Amino acid sequence: MEKKRLTLKTLAQSAREFCAQESMRPRAEFYGVTDGKAIGTLVEHLFQSYLKERYTMNVGNSGQGLDLPSINTDIKVTSISHPQSSCPYRDSKQKIYGLGYNLIIFAYQKHDDAATQMGMLDYRACSIIKAERTGDYQTTKGLRDIISNNGNVDDIFAFLNDRGIPGDEVTLYNLAQQIMQQPPEIGYLTISNALQWRLSYNRIVALEQPVKGIVSIIKNDGD
Repeated sequence: MEKKRLTLKTLAQSAREFCAQESMRPRAEFYGVTDGKAIGTLVEHLFQSYLKERYTMNVGNSGQGLDLPSINTDIKVTSISHPQSSCPYRDSKQKIYGLGYNLIIFAYQKHDDAATQMGMLDYRACSIIKAERTGDYQTTKGLRDIISNNGNVDDIFAFLNDRGIPGDEVTLYNLAQQIMQQPPEIGYLTISNALQWRLSYNRIVALEQPVKGIVSIIKNDGD
């Protein structure tokens, strides 16, 4: 049978099926592993293999770029107790206009069975965040509030300085002018300044109301 092309819609369907298949499935390679990055790499490879069996797609290397370049999407895997990860810093605009690509986030709770020496992941939440929603929540909301309250370029420039957006004065003033002309969508990540952006997903995991550009695939609050 000819494989279909992977799309964001079929990605969501596959992620739901993957979580149902893999939740609490005993795997020796998970047992005793406490390094979140190592767990994330294992899950990324499992999910990429799951997709490759079903769809025509390009698979990236997590160390060299996007995991799913054919649909401009990166896979993020994180513990539900502290849902966060990092991503490469490109420029300061990412905090305002988004990362430039979509994210699919898997949040898990890990269990180890000493008797069988197997580890299991209980997938508690999974969402797709489209590129336009991957900016920083407080920054984008603050900017939109300034604009809606008749703010001007100087107000935005001052706000960018107060928020510690990386860049010199000329860069930030030019960015302020762009923001006046092109207000950003409200992002739903928390992005901390660093040599690498630090992304936190608590707002995504806790989201109760539908938001355009965010696809909630599974949400399991547990006991």
